[in-house]
Amino acid sequence: MIDLSGKVALVTGAASAGGLGFAGASIMAAQGASLFLTDLDGAAVEARAAELRAAGHKAAAMTQDVTDEAQWDSVRDAVLAEFGKIDILVNNAGIAVLRHMNEITAAEWHRQISVNLDSVFLGTRMAMAQMRAQGQGGSIINLSSVAGLFGLPGCGAYGASKGGVRLFTKSVALEVAAENIRINSIHPGMIWTDMQKVAIADNKDVYDQLVAAIPMRKLGEPKDIGNMVAFLASDEAAYITGAEFVVDGGMVAQ
Repeated sequence: MIDLSGKVALVTGAASAGGLGFAGASIMAAQGASLFLTDLDGAAVEARAAELRAAGHKAAAMTQDVTDEAQWDSVRDAVLAEFGKIDILVNNAGIAVLRHMNEITAAEWHRQISVNLDSVFLGTRMAMAQMRAQGQGGSIINLSSVAGLFGLPGCGAYGASKGGVRLFTKSVALEVAAENIRINSIHPGMIWTDMQKVAIADNKDVYDQLVAAIPMRKLGEPKDIGNMVAFLASDEAAYITGAEFVVDGGMVAQ
């Protein structure tokens, strides 16, 4: 059993009850961490924090636009006021703009990069500075995707943002490795999230094709990503930094 007792974790994009952010938050809370959740949907993310508190965990939440630099300072101040420190940051917030090159607009491109990549830069910079000031190390976990590892038609903007997260993670991990601040990326494959369920309900044939392309013949569950988040957040991963973790049922291995 991973022990996160006494740790404080900040998780972005945690409003969806069936999403990856809340899955990781729930597992870390069950392992003893105090959770601070953020999302653009303030009401929904507060509801998620209330669920954690109802289960006996320490949790708080606030609205955040992860692309707004000033809001990262506000979030940092709120976490410190609530829990006194930041040990773990999970940069989970993201969107998927899936357009072929003859369809995507410049505005859609910039929005994709801003939400998926700029936010990781802003969050990592804030957390690194805070962890340095605390002097106790820490763990930063950046959510990428298998789309950041290989090309997919219609994923030019999304793949660019997620590939950027991968190499950004490796580069900045080297800058703070000697300070015991660990930075790693997770690359989910096809995961059974709320968004995925809605999309698949509209087209069962597509679902069957997706599953057939996965060596394990099933979509992953949010908890599969959440378990990896909790492991990388913990002292069990104390010698791991600058690494990428693919959780995809074998897709990339083909």
